[in-house]
Amino acid sequence: MAQPAVGVYISVPFCKAKCTYCNFASGVFGAERMDGYVQRVCGEISATRGRVAGLVKMAETAEFPALADSVYLGGGTPSLLEAEQLRRLFAALRAEFEITKDAEVTLECAPGQLREQTLEEMLRQGMNRVSFGVQSFVDREAAAVGRLHTRKMCLSEIGRLRAAGVGNINVDLIAGLPRQTAASWRESVEAAIESEVLHVSVYMLEVDEESRLGREMLKAGNRYGAGSVASDDEIAEWYLAACEWLEAAGVKQYEISNFAREGHASRHNMKYWRREPYVGYGLDAHSMLRTGEGAVRWANPDELEGYLAGEREQETVTPTSQDRSPGTSTVTPASQDRSPGIPTGNREQRAGLVQITNGAGPEIEVVGNEKAFEEAMFLGLRMNVGVDLEALRAEFGEGLVRGAMDAMEDAEDAGLAECEGSWLRLTARGRMASNEVFSRLLVGTAV
Repeated sequence: MAQPAVGVYISVPFCKAKCTYCNFASGVFGAERMDGYVQRVCGEISATRGRVAGLVKMAETAEFPALADSVYLGGGTPSLLEAEQLRRLFAALRAEFEITKDAEVTLECAPGQLREQTLEEMLRQGMNRVSFGVQSFVDREAAAVGRLHTRKMCLSEIGRLRAAGVGNINVDLIAGLPRQTAASWRESVEAAIESEVLHVSVYMLEVDEESRLGREMLKAGNRYGAGSVASDDEIAEWYLAACEWLEAAGVKQYEISNFAREGHASRHNMKYWRREPYVGYGLDAHSMLRTGEGAVRWANPDELEGYLAGEREQETVTPTSQDRSPGTSTVTPASQDRSPGIPTGNREQRAGLVQITNGAGPEIEVVGNEKAFEEAMFLGLRMNVGVDLEALRAEFGEGLVRGAMDAMEDAEDAGLAECEGSWLRLTARGRMASNEVFSRLLVGTAV
C-alpha cells in the first residue's frame, strides 16, 4: 500500500534542569555530549533508507515515504541546541525527505530557554509552531517542581514569538502539581486562555516512583512539596473543570489531553491517534509504518549510552510468535507536548515481536491484523470524534468489530461510551476512565 506523508520526530533529551516529577529519558549534560548526540542523530537520519529497507521487506509494506508534512523536535528541551546543530539536523532531514511547503514544524521550548540565534535558525528551517512547557503560571508551583520560569517570563516569550511571526503556540499545563490548589489551578488555566494561545495541553500529574518526587512520596517525606500533592479525586475534578473552562473560551477539546482553537489541532500528534506513518530519531524515539494488514513498529533504546552505542553494534533479528496477545495503551513521555504513546504492552508478551538481540539497536514489532484493530480502537477513542465503525468493518472485518462492541456494552451502560450512527466515542466520564474502557476493549478482542 502507498504510504502518505510521514511525520518526523527528533528526540533531544537535554534539559537545563530536571523537574522533580520527571523520569523521562532526558537529563542535564555538557556541550560536548550534546554535540556528539547531534552527530549520532544525523548519522541515524542519513542511514534511514538502508536500515528501513529490511523492515519494509520483512513486513511486505510499501516503499519508505519520501514526503514529510510534519517535523517535531521534542525532548527534553530542544531549544537548548545551538543554531549550527539545528542546521546539521535539518540538512540531514532534507537529504532524506522532501519536507512539504505547508509542513507543520514544531519546536518544544522551556520559557526563557530559547536563544535569539536558535529562534532565527528555526525560523529559517520553517518553524511555525512552538510548544511551551509551562506546567503552571503560578510562580511558587513552577519553582516547587524545578521549573526555572515565572509567569511574567512565559507571557513575555509568547509575545516574543508572535512578534517573530510564530502564532501557533501550545502551552502545557499539569493538574496536581505540589502546592497546587483549586484556586491556583483556575489561575493557571485562565492565564492560558487570556494569553490567547491557539493550543493547550492539559495533563493530570502522574508521579513516577523513580523520580525524585516519587521517591519522596513513597517514604512520606516533604521534600519537593511531596506532602502537598492533591488526591487523585481532586486532580480529576480540576481536569474536568479545565475542560469546561477551555470549551467556554473556544478552545475545544479534540483528544483526551489536547485542546485547540478552530483549525489548530496538532497535525503531528494526530498522526499517532490516526495510525498514520511516523518515524522517530534519537533517544527513546518510536516509528511506525502501515502495512497491508497491520503495521511495523520500531523503537530506539531509552538509555543514552545504549543509543549512542547503537551505531557500533551489529544487529541480529530473530522473529518470535504470531500476533496473539493484547497489549495496553501507554503514553510515551517523548515530549513536553506529550505526543501520545506507542501501544506497547508487556515486552515479553508483545505479539509478532521481532527483537534486536544485542540490546543496542531498535526493538521491532510486526503488528498483525488483530493487534492493528486494537490500536485503531483505543488510539481512535482518545479523540473526541471517536472511531467510525463502518470504516473499521471495511478495513478489519465484521468479526473484530462485533467482538469489540460486545465488550463495550458495559461501558455504554455505565455512561462511559456512546454510539451515534456509525460513530463510537467516549463520553466526558469515559475519557476520565479511558484506561478502564480500553482494558475492557482489549479483553473483548483477545483470542
